[in-house]
Amino acid sequence: MEMKPSTSEVVALIGDLVASRTASSRSGAQEALITALETAAQLVPSLQAPAPTIGDEFQSTHASLRDALVTALAVRLALPPEMDARVGIGIGTIEVVGRSEYGLTQDGPAWWNARDAIGQVERREGRQSGLRSWVHEGGTVNAYLMVRDHVVSGFDGRQRRLALGLLQGRTQRELAEAEGISPSAVSQSLRRSGAHAVLDGLELVR
Repeated sequence: MEMKPSTSEVVALIGDLVASRTASSRSGAQEALITALETAAQLVPSLQAPAPTIGDEFQSTHASLRDALVTALAVRLALPPEMDARVGIGIGTIEVVGRSEYGLTQDGPAWWNARDAIGQVERREGRQSGLRSWVHEGGTVNAYLMVRDHVVSGFDGRQRRLALGLLQGRTQRELAEAEGISPSAVSQSLRRSGAHAVLDGLELVR
């Protein structure tokens, strides 16, 4: 979707794959990222749908912070368990300054702030290895993200799939059928993994 120069605030998201250079298959990792971005795009409204850019990076823009937060979570949950992504989110205006083979070239405070936020993730990872998301000047939202990322970073493959299914609005019976387990096992996994707390906390973030 082409975006016109904006004089109103939007929410920009910049992400990249974690440790992608050590992946056994770079092409396989890129395909998995594209699938995860498509999953997020189907789930969350956007001004510019999540899409890969250069190398292992991706970006999107949204009308609300909540939509960007859900997108960041959906991408992580939709990736295979051996993969992960870090995300920086910034709020501000955007200006289209040209075109490239990746689409419209954009600039402006929203992108600068998102780039600063992903830098914050990288700088803080040494002390908090599971941290994957940050909002530029996000205040208490970042307190939620620190806890959310700690919980999600501990998910195994099934726990990621179940949490994603819950985020998509699927019932526990549907999730049980997809996993080949009982609805009771789904309920127990969601409760023990902390998935309910992650999603309930998202509803409280403004």
